[in-house]
Amino acid sequence: MSRFVQGTCVCTRTGRAGEAGGLGKADLSKAMSQDGASQFQEVIRQELELSVKKELEKILTTASSHEFEHTKKDLDGFRKLFHRFLQEKGPSVDWGKIQRPPEDSIQPYEKIKARGLPDNISSVLNKLVVVKLNGGLGTSMGCKGPKSLIGVRNENTFLDLTVQQIEHLNKTYNTDVPLVLMNSFNTDEDTKKILQKYNHCRVKIYTFNQSRYPRINKESLLPVAKDVSYSGENTEAWYPPGHGDIYASFYNSGLLDTFIGEGKEYIFVSNIDNLGATVDLYILNHLMNPPNGKRCEFVMEVTNKTRADVKGGTLTQYEGKLRLVEIAQVPKAHVDEFKSVSKFKIFNTNNLWISLAAVKRLQEQNAIDMEIIVNAKTLDGGLNVIQLETAVGAAIKSFENSLGINVPRSRFLPVKTTSDLLLVMSNLYSLNAGSLTMSEKREFPTVPLVKLGSSFTKVQDYLRRFESIPDMLELDHLTVSGDVTFGKNVSLKGTVIIIANHGDRIDIPPGAVLENKIVSGNLRILDH
Repeated sequence: MSRFVQGTCVCTRTGRAGEAGGLGKADLSKAMSQDGASQFQEVIRQELELSVKKELEKILTTASSHEFEHTKKDLDGFRKLFHRFLQEKGPSVDWGKIQRPPEDSIQPYEKIKARGLPDNISSVLNKLVVVKLNGGLGTSMGCKGPKSLIGVRNENTFLDLTVQQIEHLNKTYNTDVPLVLMNSFNTDEDTKKILQKYNHCRVKIYTFNQSRYPRINKESLLPVAKDVSYSGENTEAWYPPGHGDIYASFYNSGLLDTFIGEGKEYIFVSNIDNLGATVDLYILNHLMNPPNGKRCEFVMEVTNKTRADVKGGTLTQYEGKLRLVEIAQVPKAHVDEFKSVSKFKIFNTNNLWISLAAVKRLQEQNAIDMEIIVNAKTLDGGLNVIQLETAVGAAIKSFENSLGINVPRSRFLPVKTTSDLLLVMSNLYSLNAGSLTMSEKREFPTVPLVKLGSSFTKVQDYLRRFESIPDMLELDHLTVSGDVTFGKNVSLKGTVIIIANHGDRIDIPPGAVLENKIVSGNLRILDH
C-alpha cells in the first residue's frame, strides 16, 4: 500500500486493504491531473512498480523447477501489462478521431463468395490451422468444468461438433487441417481428459494454455496471491487474462513456429461456443488468393447489428487504420451514439483470420498493441480486486492490410445462455457433419427472440422444464417467466408470452399449440 510520509512516497504492504492511505489508480489519475504534481506522481508510480516487482519475485520463488519457466513468462507478461496500466490515462480513444471505415475496408461476403473456389482448394485448406478459444467455464449456465463440454445438440458437446466439422473437411478434401484449443488453467485438465475419445478421428488436436496472471487488490494494486498455487485460499488469486493473450501464449508454446515450419499460413480463431464459426472456404480462398495480389494479415468477420447487439464492438477508421472500438472505451457522453444502429451498423463476431508469419513478426518486435480492459471483481470473501485483460480483435490495428468482411448472421450463433441453447436444440436448425444450418422449413431467415426467466438459467433446470423441445419453426418471440414447464410436442408460433407469478405454476400441456398467446395465472396438470 502506498503512503505519503513527509513529502516522500513509501510503498509498504502493511495494514489492511482499503484503510486510509491506500492509493488506487483513481487516486493516481486524480493526483496526476493536478498541475505541478506529475513529477511527484511519477515517483509514486515507480515505487508502486517496484513493490509489484518484489511481490512477483516472491511468488516466483515458490514455483517448483518444472513450473518455474512458464510461471516466469506469465509473470513477466503481467508486469508489462501492469506497467502499461499505470501509464495510460483517460479514455483510450479520442472520439473526435473516430470515422466510419472506408467502403473498401469492409467487403460484403457476397462479393467474396462470388469469386467461387479454385480447383486446388485442398492445397489452400492445407495452409490453415483452426484455433478455438476454450478458456471459459460453464458456471454462468450452472455447469461445472469447461463450457465446451456442455451438451448442445443430440448429446453432442461444443467440442464434439468442432471435431466433427474439421474431420468432415479433412475427409472431404483429403487435407490435414489441425485443431488447436487455447485452454486456460481452469479448463486444461478436464479438456485433456476428454481428448482421448477423439484419437480415432481424422483431426490432429493440439492444446496450449493461455497465461495465468495474478489478480490485484483494488486499493493497494498489489497481487493478492502469496504463492504460485491455485488451490485452497489461492483459488481466486489468479485469472486467465482474456483472449488477447493468444498472441503471446501461442508464440511461447512453440506451436506457432511448428505450424510455420509445416507450411501453414493462417489461423482461423473463434469462440468455441459460437456454433456458426465454421471454416469458410470462400474467405480462406480470398486470403490465399487475393484479387489485388496483396494478402491481408488480419480479417475480422463482422455482421449487421440488431437491437440485441448494440453493445458489441464495432470496426472504425482511426488514425488511418481499422480499429476495433468496444463500448468500455467510449466516453460516457457518446455511449448512445455508439449504440446507434444507424451510425455503427456492424459488430465484431470474433471470427478472425490471422497470418501466422505476421503474428511471429509482431510478437518478436513486441508490436502487438491492444487496449487494456480493467475488469473489477469482488472475491467470495468480499475483497475487491481488478484483473487486467485484453481482447484478441483489438490487435487488428497492429497488422498490415487488415480487412473486415460483412458475413451473414448465420456465422454468429453464440450460446451464452439457456435461451440460446433452446434455439440451437430446436427444429429451427438441422445438424450435418457438426454444422448447424437454419431449417429450410422456416419461411424467414431471422432467428426468434427468446427470453427464458431465472428458473431456466441452469442447464439442469432448463432440461427438467422441457419434456421435449417445442416446435419453433413459426416462432417470432418467446418470453417465459416464473415456474413454467412444457409437455411433449408443444408448438409455439408468432409471439408467445408465458408468465407464472410468484407462487403460481404453469404446465403447458402435451401437444398444445400456442399462437400469439399470453398465458398467465396458474395452470397445473397433475398425474392421477
